Amino acid sequence: MKKFLLTLLVMSVGFQGALLAQTKTVTGTVTGGDDGLGIPRVSVTIKGTTRGNATNLDGTYSVEVASNETLVFSFVGYVSKEVLVGNQTTIDVVLEPDYAELEEVVVVGYGSQERKEITSAVASLKPEDFNNGNIANPTQLLQGKVAGLSITRPGGDPNGAFNIRLRGISTFGANSSPLIVLDGVPGADLGNVDPNDIASIDVLKDGSAAAIYGARGSSGVILITTTKGSGEDGVTNISLNTFATVDTKALDKISVLSPSEFVAAGGTDFGSETDWVDLITQNAFSYATNLSVSGSFGGTSYRASVNYRNNEGIVKGFKNERLNTRLNVTHNAINDRLRLTANVNITNGSYGARNNGLFDFALTYNPTAPVFDDGTLSSNSVGGFFQTLASSDYFNPEALRQQQNFSGTTKTSLLSFRGEFDILDNLTAAIQYNQDRSNGLNSQVWSKTDFAQGLGQNGQAGRTVDDRFTEIITGTLNWDTEISSDLSATVLVGFEKQTQNFEGFGLQSRQFLFDSFGANNLAAGAIITGPNTNYYSYKSQNILNSAFFRANANYKGTYFVSASVRADSYSGFGENNKTGYFPTVSAGAELTEIADLGPISQLKFRASYGITGALPGASDYALPVIRNGGRIDLDGDANTTDDIRIAPRQTQNANPELKWETKKEFNIGFDFSILDGKITGTTDYYTRNIEDLIFNIVVPIGAPSAFDIGNFNTVNNTWVNLADLRSAGFEFAASYNGLKIGDVAWSPSINFTIYDKTTIESLTLTNGLGFENIRGGNLGSPGQNNTQIIFNEVGKTLGNFVGPRFIGIDENGQYVLEDANGVRGSSAADFNIEDLPIIGNALPDAEFGINNAFSYGDWNLSFFLRGTLGHELYNSFRGFYENQDASTSAWNSIVTDKTPTVSASPTFSDLFIEDASFIRLDNLQLGYRLPSNSDWIENINLYFAAQNLFTITNYQGLDPEARTSDGGNQLVPGLERRNTFIPTRSFTLGVKFNIK
Repeated sequence: MKKFLLTLLVMSVGFQGALLAQTKTVTGTVTGGDDGLGIPRVSVTIKGTTRGNATNLDGTYSVEVASNETLVFSFVGYVSKEVLVGNQTTIDVVLEPDYAELEEVVVVGYGSQERKEITSAVASLKPEDFNNGNIANPTQLLQGKVAGLSITRPGGDPNGAFNIRLRGISTFGANSSPLIVLDGVPGADLGNVDPNDIASIDVLKDGSAAAIYGARGSSGVILITTTKGSGEDGVTNISLNTFATVDTKALDKISVLSPSEFVAAGGTDFGSETDWVDLITQNAFSYATNLSVSGSFGGTSYRASVNYRNNEGIVKGFKNERLNTRLNVTHNAINDRLRLTANVNITNGSYGARNNGLFDFALTYNPTAPVFDDGTLSSNSVGGFFQTLASSDYFNPEALRQQQNFSGTTKTSLLSFRGEFDILDNLTAAIQYNQDRSNGLNSQVWSKTDFAQGLGQNGQAGRTVDDRFTEIITGTLNWDTEISSDLSATVLVGFEKQTQNFEGFGLQSRQFLFDSFGANNLAAGAIITGPNTNYYSYKSQNILNSAFFRANANYKGTYFVSASVRADSYSGFGENNKTGYFPTVSAGAELTEIADLGPISQLKFRASYGITGALPGASDYALPVIRNGGRIDLDGDANTTDDIRIAPRQTQNANPELKWETKKEFNIGFDFSILDGKITGTTDYYTRNIEDLIFNIVVPIGAPSAFDIGNFNTVNNTWVNLADLRSAGFEFAASYNGLKIGDVAWSPSINFTIYDKTTIESLTLTNGLGFENIRGGNLGSPGQNNTQIIFNEVGKTLGNFVGPRFIGIDENGQYVLEDANGVRGSSAADFNIEDLPIIGNALPDAEFGINNAFSYGDWNLSFFLRGTLGHELYNSFRGFYENQDASTSAWNSIVTDKTPTVSASPTFSDLFIEDASFIRLDNLQLGYRLPSNSDWIENINLYFAAQNLFTITNYQGLDPEARTSDGGNQLVPGLERRNTFIPTRSFTLGVKFNIK
């Protein structure tokens, strides 16, 4: 009986165990606590085993598991979670971000580094940090997101370039914008990458971080890393992002007299009512599609993408179209000791444009003038359009839009091949070859009936071809070693050779029989010499040879030291100064490893000092350049042409002493984390001393050269190292990661920069050559051709406006103006410029960005505010057209709350210098993750985005964005010219999804 009971007990236990061991299917979704979106490729394993599965692209999973087992959910960048199965068949899991791990590795020059070891000023952004909407240029992803990084493009020209400045002015040479490094390729064209293909962006802000790039890193470095192929073997991932955008006018500041008001003010009445701005503008429609395919097999991973964009401009005739294709292939071999990578990027683009002065004329053209005139209305008919002959710089804007046409195509290709081999487990050799080519074909056409230019020439057309080819080869050796149990070090040694070739040609002819020939048959232009014609060709080359060394040390995970030096030899400098040396040193300490700081989980102190150089604006500044001069007739007989020659003409003197500009930058900063990573941030203070800036100065012809000893000045100018500048600034950035308000997750962040504006320390050499001051900002016609409003002088801030103060208007309608001594006059011409006071400054005091991201279930919302404070702008629209003088009978007047009743001709004063501080709702996005039961479509995300929704400012011009240069001249900031494009407001609707 006992044996029977014992047998029954054993069977019962075994039966119960069998029941417990019986598996079942458990399904669910893994989402992120930061954004509520499904997380693909999360590892879902059974604790204590290797059994399990990975989530799909939409975060869903399915796994066979027993009730008494525990599921472990883990993914890089998130805190792992364990869940006992029990009776559950559906288990949805929310993984919270591990913010320390998310930022663990940061891309730096020629490699990467753990975040905790970085001792210089570096900012990093991932796709979730980027701006949203109709982002046509990768720099827009960063706009307002990084303290100290200013990205501006006043107006809404779809072909307009973005002005990028990191910590203000660092050079007046060729690399005044930060160096772009795309997947390890220095100097890459941003047109080679579509915003959808970017995985991360790292900004090297201080001299210590950027000095590894030597002469090219003077203005900072932006490192762009693109998305690579990954995933399970044999699994293909397909993703699609497509959107459409409508752009509307964002203009609510500039108004003009109505037709009746214009006539009442004395304007000539032609009997019509025309809104010229509405006539030349439209609601622009743009769209884009990004398709990518990625996967892996064996030791090979790949990702291919195709990106198509078509952007219309708010002004009819402006457009930009681009097709970008990209392929990345990585192969690992020899037990992963050998890694081979190939990147191929090909971009084809085209653009259409019109005269940049269109909006100037649309604002000021007579509002009573008709658009068309067949000759029956008046004698002012030209080519079927109404034109007035009152001014040589005053044209029917619709005629100008239709009768001038500028267009072109661009073709760029970037090829990059990299090989890495682990010679030892801690010793890696790498070599990379890059080939970057850009080709532009541009056409310009002026109709035979174009009143502005083509009419007097009987039609005019031109075409230019420009080709740039850059070749870079880089070799590095990287050694990681543990010197002791407490001390580890990394040493990098490398060399690099960069060769750039520029060549092109152009032809412009005039006097055509038919307009239809245009730029496609320039030989149909009967005249190819003389005014408004041109033909030329060119070719140049420069070479940059470099060697660099960097060493990093980590002591107990508490103390960190880094030092580097780079030597650059550039073919474009003087024979005696071709090589420059750019050293740097930085150090840091993690203070939480030294003392218990309570809720502060990280507090790292950093200090660095670095020297960088700058490339000159051209590669021949040190040479006695000879160019083409005028035609000469050797025998003086006008009836013979076989003896006509082009005379050589020297344009500058030689300077074998010409050398590198240098920027010496000191930076101290703190990185902090509070409440286990919930609050993170960084703060930096920097000072910059920029020395030996390159300028072209006037020298006496025939005098002994002060730079080319033993020779004489042949012409009156020489390029020299002249100016010294100083600037400083304070930067701060912080974010709260995943603040919970009920079921809503809120992640706010803020960054701001306070600038100590650039001051001019010197403009003169020790021998007395140079400048007492540099003036600029010529306002131009009508009537203000010789008015220079920017006055830069030693000891003062760069970008000062200098002019008379506006006191009022006298009984005769004339301006009453005053200089610094109290002397009064009625126009700027009545004063000596030396007696005029400083009436403003064009450089900002501060910039800031505020971002807010919310998530609730399948919904997410983000909005971003950006602003600039403390800068002034010259409002050229008011400066030329606000007053109601005799010219009002010809052109319209700008109307603002500052419009005076004045009969004087336009003249410059502080009346037209305005505080342009602003805050702008730059970006807003609302998204929804749509559940999908489809077998082949998953992770469907619908989104709506809006850009430039509103701007709060007292500035009464077109766009309050700070202007850091005038036509590229950084010594003349702060002018809003009349060719500024109309600002736009964008509304975007799009969808993203993945295909299984």
